[in-house]
Amino acid sequence: MPTLDLQDPKGAKRGTVELDDGVFGIEPNVPVMHQVVTAQLAARRAGSHSTKTRAEVSGGGRKPFKQKGTGNARQGSNRAPHWKGGGVALGPRPRSYEQRTPKKMVRLALHSALSDRAAAGKVIVVDEWGWDRPKTRDAVTALAALGIEGRALVVVARSDLNVALSFRNLQHVHVLEVGELNAYDVLCSDVVVFTKATLPVAEPMGKVARRAEAGSEPATPPAAAPPAPAKQVAKKQAAPEPSTAAEPATSGTDEAPYGPGSHGPLEDGSAPDGYEIKGNADSMLYHVPGSRFYNQTVAEVWFATEEDAEAAGFALPPSQRDDEDGES
Repeated sequence: MPTLDLQDPKGAKRGTVELDDGVFGIEPNVPVMHQVVTAQLAARRAGSHSTKTRAEVSGGGRKPFKQKGTGNARQGSNRAPHWKGGGVALGPRPRSYEQRTPKKMVRLALHSALSDRAAAGKVIVVDEWGWDRPKTRDAVTALAALGIEGRALVVVARSDLNVALSFRNLQHVHVLEVGELNAYDVLCSDVVVFTKATLPVAEPMGKVARRAEAGSEPATPPAAAPPAPAKQVAKKQAAPEPSTAAEPATSGTDEAPYGPGSHGPLEDGSAPDGYEIKGNADSMLYHVPGSRFYNQTVAEVWFATEEDAEAAGFALPPSQRDDEDGES
């Protein structure tokens, strides 16, 4: 597991920090990075280019000259594509250049880019910035103390407003929130700067953003591989039913894939007794009975209570969170 020095904004060493092998220690997949970056650049295109066809240009309402007797080729309109001022044949039309990129491919491209920067020694971890006011001079001093040269990518939490305002005036520094971290910006930067709270680990990026927003320290990555998704485990063997509905099982990979109060789907995909809350591992959202998307969601993990789901890192959909805020 790679280890880096933990520094403060003045460049002093504050200890060491271990980088997750699943994020900073993999073999970079160059074809995947190329495909994801190409898709990201294509999505930036407006696609608003347009030309007028012969049906859209003005004029051409009458025949230019009579059909016979002039010695010229017959013409029906002076707005045909081969006429000056006529319409354009096979010209560009408004379109979308967006390409569909799976979430796993986007995550692999990001981890490959971070691994490439880590292997080159271009990843810096700061304990915390600790600035109580935005000041560009402090940002310039910190970059010099950390020995950063060239284009730098500074990853901050949403609550680090003073840090973002301090760095944003520097032309060679790009500031991103942890939830916006992507392969393209990492590859465009010579140095990537994290704080201890925004350091990615092998978990969904939305969960990293929520952890950084809360200001908590990243959990130490487990030495063993993360547990397989519940739907894959359920295919290998049937999940035993818990003894009682009030006491969910807490042992076994398929009985508690996300900790106490969680359970994988049964062999037929149904819910175990006492587990009514559906969880989706890709979006890290859970759905309660009677909610809008409950019947449309295929549960990859079941929870006994909402507290168990939130303890496992799952959250309500944004629309339901807004409804609860309005009611309170």
